[in-house]
Amino acid sequence: MKKTLLLLLIAFSFPSCEKDDICDEKTSTTPRLIIDFYNVSIPTDKKNVTKLAVFSEGVIDSITFDGVSTIQLPLKINENTTKFRLVLNNGNTNPLLVNEDILEFKYDAKTVYVSRACGFKSIFTLDNTNPYNLTDNPIPDLLWIQSIEVLQPNILDENETHLKILF
Repeated sequence: MKKTLLLLLIAFSFPSCEKDDICDEKTSTTPRLIIDFYNVSIPTDKKNVTKLAVFSEGVIDSITFDGVSTIQLPLKINENTTKFRLVLNNGNTNPLLVNEDILEFKYDAKTVYVSRACGFKSIFTLDNTNPYNLTDNPIPDLLWIQSIEVLQPNILDENETHLKILF
């Protein structure tokens, strides 16, 4: 009887199951900035960008988009600004049709705990007085971005549009 009790005590002291340390792919991670493009002539109509290349400062490769009206851009988690070069009609053989604007975002980045399996993620809040700075290419070619509207300054997930660009 004592051996059985001792064996039961030992068996319950070492559980056979471990916690599942797999981060569910549905779990929200560090969100990207969601930008929708609209027609400047009809501000309620979405407009597709053509051959848009987005270059981040200090990164050689670009993110390219073609024929879409919504893009997602990653913000730097260890800084409070991220600068992008947005090149419309990138790679066009007619250099007069290629147009580059520079868009710099200013924000506060905050690290929050998600779970043991998923670790941490960053969330962002665009600066409430000056969330972005839009400038032209160093070789002026006129701005292709005509207007920018901040729709949601708190970048907590990728379920809503954060910025509206009219061109």
